[in-house]
Amino acid sequence: MTDTVRITIFLRHDQSKNLTQIDDILFAQGFWSSFPPAGVAIVSWQVLMGIGQVLTLEMPPEKVREVNVMIESKAWGAFKTEFYPTYDFMPVLEKKRTAAATWKPQEDGRKK
Repeated sequence: MTDTVRITIFLRHDQSKNLTQIDDILFAQGFWSSFPPAGVAIVSWQVLMGIGQVLTLEMPPEKVREVNVMIESKAWGAFKTEFYPTYDFMPVLEKKRTAAATWKPQEDGRKK
């Protein structure tokens, strides 16, 4: 069992505000100076043009509530938010690629 969890957060732009207004909210609420909380790692942070930002965080399970409260107190008003449990698929992909080299379907279409 792992001692960390990953969460992907969608920060959807409030399109009734321009970027300056959004940034003003984030600075005023302390988002840029305090996010993420100590003990939380940023795995990735991407901009999806026309949608907003998507970030994946990794943390000990006991930090999940702190991240949630920080988003509620520091990002709301600038963004609409969505949270998704996330995991790293790359190790699974590598196993499937290795298995694909020897995969043969059964007569009924299932793998032997």
